[in-house]
Amino acid sequence: MTAVHALNGHDTTSHAGLPTGPDTVKNPLTSNRRARPVENDEYAAFARRVLRAYASRVATGDVEALSLMLGLSADIDDAISQAVSGLREFGYSWAEIGSRLGITRQAAQQRWGRPA
Repeated sequence: MTAVHALNGHDTTSHAGLPTGPDTVKNPLTSNRRARPVENDEYAAFARRVLRAYASRVATGDVEALSLMLGLSADIDDAISQAVSGLREFGYSWAEIGSRLGITRQAAQQRWGRPA
């Protein structure tokens, strides 16, 4: 039994539905962006649940933890700055970033474009 047979149950290596001709992709014109990971939405939903649960704990009378919650706000701002910086390095424009956030490209660049 060949390795190909073990993987797909038959000896062929053809891929149905894929073009068999030469590679016609123009690399300089093709974006190097990866597909969006599926788990990002689930991870963001998890983070929201954790924050809501923490807020509920503070709301039950833990006034000392309120200052810790404010620290989380600063951590989230730092994380957003890091994410925007990474997206810029990855090739996203200020217009693309701004449109995802519902702000203009100028507003995005003013907020995250210059090191503090």
